[in-house]
Amino acid sequence: MDDTVLRVEHITKRFAGHTAVEDLSLEVKKGGIFGLLGPNGAGKSTTIRMIMNIIMPDEGKIVVFGESSASRDLSHRIGYLPEERGLYPKMRVLDQLTFLGETKGISRSSARTKAGQWLGRLGLGDWSTKKVNDLSKGMQQKVQFIGALLHDPELVILDEPFSGLDPVNSQVMKDVVVEIARQGRTVLFSTHIMEQAEKMCDRIVIIARGKKVVDGSLADIKQEFGGRHVALTFTKNSDRAARVLQDKRLVRRVDDYGASAEVELAPGAEGDVLLGTLVREGVGLSRFEIVEASLQSIFIQKVGAEAASVPAREVVNA
Repeated sequence: MDDTVLRVEHITKRFAGHTAVEDLSLEVKKGGIFGLLGPNGAGKSTTIRMIMNIIMPDEGKIVVFGESSASRDLSHRIGYLPEERGLYPKMRVLDQLTFLGETKGISRSSARTKAGQWLGRLGLGDWSTKKVNDLSKGMQQKVQFIGALLHDPELVILDEPFSGLDPVNSQVMKDVVVEIARQGRTVLFSTHIMEQAEKMCDRIVIIARGKKVVDGSLADIKQEFGGRHVALTFTKNSDRAARVLQDKRLVRRVDDYGASAEVELAPGAEGDVLLGTLVREGVGLSRFEIVEASLQSIFIQKVGAEAASVPAREVVNA
């Protein structure tokens, strides 16, 4: 039995001579959390809009639940949180969510009840009678998130769902996403924040300038990437550590955050030699750990140079 929920086959989309997505293919299986990753302007939102049938690909095809793209007949099976706000600013929050539930086939009374429950769960119970434009951007994001989930969709598509949220509210929404996946439903979410993706995703695709550069399970990608990596956290003299980490005999590559760093050891270098050198230089360490390559380091090596030079027009269209 085919458990494929979504299949994207060689899609391409152009805007005024600019190619936003080029020959992109990916496959999302039922259940779990799938990450569509890439820098700003990579084509993530354009891809999601094509999946949602908001815009059409110039080439290729998209199959959702065995049917061509996300047609209106599939609306009740899909929940969608767009990157941009899509709420009616003058409507009261509970009325807004009730209306969104009705558009997905839920009765008014059921939609109202579910909306009230979700508002309470996400800490918005006291705001149910307020107008949408009275809410902060983070609150509006949570309201829109509720709207995507109100009808219990099988496939949940979230475009930059944690954008603009503080750590507490990000945690609340993250818990909901994980819960949905554990129920056997499928989550596809896009982000350029690798730390979130690494902690949440079973499988990922990374795109840069509209082209796929990485595709697979997170575990397989890390294993394939290989290398020997060390995670460091400094307690003192990080400036001295920075000098040590420039030694190409010890370190092939370094991602330096100031108070911490992730390094890839040079070929033939040993971790204990690096440790000894840091200690001799008087560097204080609260962490020195041999680790797998982080998704952040893989991402930077795969798309870092391209992400730094994305044309302004690409950011607008992606």
